Amino acid sequence: MPTPKIFESEYRFCLILWENEPIKSTELARLCKQKLDWSKTTTYTVIKRLSDRGVVKNENTVVTSLVSKEEAQLSELDELVDKKFEGSLPAFLAAFGRRQELSDAEIAEIRRIIER
Repeated sequence: MPTPKIFESEYRFCLILWENEPIKSTELARLCKQKLDWSKTTTYTVIKRLSDRGVVKNENTVVTSLVSKEEAQLSELDELVDKKFEGSLPAFLAAFGRRQELSDAEIAEIRRIIER
């Protein structure tokens, strides 16, 4: 099953959830007010929307994720490579390498990953 789409503001919400789950919805609303300046209503709306899409579960006022941070990141990366680089991972890596100053340690880590 494909990972449901998580939009940018929802992703910022999910970062808070992933760091604190499982968490009561009232506490999550308090954290969203503190970190995102969201009203309680906005937080509850996002919980409902993400719950409807299968990203989170809200059971007995306790919110937990159904999609991990890694799954969300990989899905977003897949979409980026498909949309902007016509599905070509080498084209993405070439563009990324031209735009980023990579340390020797980062280059070694990328090589290790590719060789796997």
